[in-house]
Amino acid sequence: MTKTAPDISLPRGVSDFLPETAAKIGYIEAKIRRVFELWGFRRVITPKLEYEDVMAIGMGDELKGKTYRFDDRQTGRLLAFPPDITPQIARIVATRLKSWPLPHRISYSGRVLRQTEMQTGRSREIFQSGVELIGLDSPEADAEMIAMAVEAMQGLGFDDFKIDLGQVEFCRGVMAASGLSGAPLRELQEAVARKDSSAVAKVLAESNVSADACREISVLPRLFGGREVLLEAERVVTNSRSRLALENLRQVLDILDIHGVSDFLTIDLGETRGLDYHTGITFEGFVSGLGEPVCGGGRYDTLTARYGFPAPATGFTFNILNLLQALERQPEVEACTTRDFLLFNCCNDRREVLEVARLLRVKGFTTARDIIRREYDSSVEYARRMNIRC
Repeated sequence: MTKTAPDISLPRGVSDFLPETAAKIGYIEAKIRRVFELWGFRRVITPKLEYEDVMAIGMGDELKGKTYRFDDRQTGRLLAFPPDITPQIARIVATRLKSWPLPHRISYSGRVLRQTEMQTGRSREIFQSGVELIGLDSPEADAEMIAMAVEAMQGLGFDDFKIDLGQVEFCRGVMAASGLSGAPLRELQEAVARKDSSAVAKVLAESNVSADACREISVLPRLFGGREVLLEAERVVTNSRSRLALENLRQVLDILDIHGVSDFLTIDLGETRGLDYHTGITFEGFVSGLGEPVCGGGRYDTLTARYGFPAPATGFTFNILNLLQALERQPEVEACTTRDFLLFNCCNDRREVLEVARLLRVKGFTTARDIIRREYDSSVEYARRMNIRC
């Protein structure tokens, strides 16, 4: 009787990262972490498990729906794998750091798990490296996040990338003027996010929306581009909430101009991402040839208050695997996967070769010993296949 081999495959949506890929991930994370350090951010390490009800305090419905939950045998409470690190930072600030002086400049790096639909093919594991600036409500704080993202992208070797800026209060003001709610409002928001003017017109035609509100909403899909977008928005939009948002965005752009990063910016006033979470400036970073964002974030002034510590906040995170996809073939990233030396000896006395290996390591060279006794050509072939230079 033939024994059936056990299924030792991985679950869908997770991966093993072999040495070369792991080295590239480490290289990207280290470059980003160094930028965070240079801007004065200090790293925290968050746990891989949280109580589900504690995590839920800081999450919207979308993230709640993507959370892995299971019972804790010790307490009977429901545990969760955090699907995002930002709520964990909010909890830490509200509990462990509440007596510390503000602002908090916190950085983090880690993996989170999210439920995904099988047909999407998306990874369930997300490698995040990000920062949170908690305790400052100012355009300069928002600008600092964006300038830091640009600096990190440049440090990784990108030159063809854009940061898309939005201001959710602008969109909220326009949407509020429509008087829509429920399914029609969600349909309208989705159409605006797709820049689908025809779908926007269809929703408005089927709804009892005033002529003034229709005029403001209809222009949203077109409010994308450079600073001229602000002039167009001011010409069309009259509600005070949206106009205050435009003034805030203008202040942030002025500071970003001082940072010298304006060439990397585009404005998207029809951005509806984060309407249930963000409270002001939002942004996403895109690189040429990759449809998914490599970073994203914005202002979220109400999150820490959910944990009992009201404080304004802004932050952003990099998606490391998306960065890897964009960077994988760059020479600097390829170089981080190589090793310097493979040493072998042709006689029984290993003292000399071990001393040489020690000296090379002292000098900072990666050095492995070819302990197996084999022919010289075999050692050279092994070094070639293992990406060892010498």
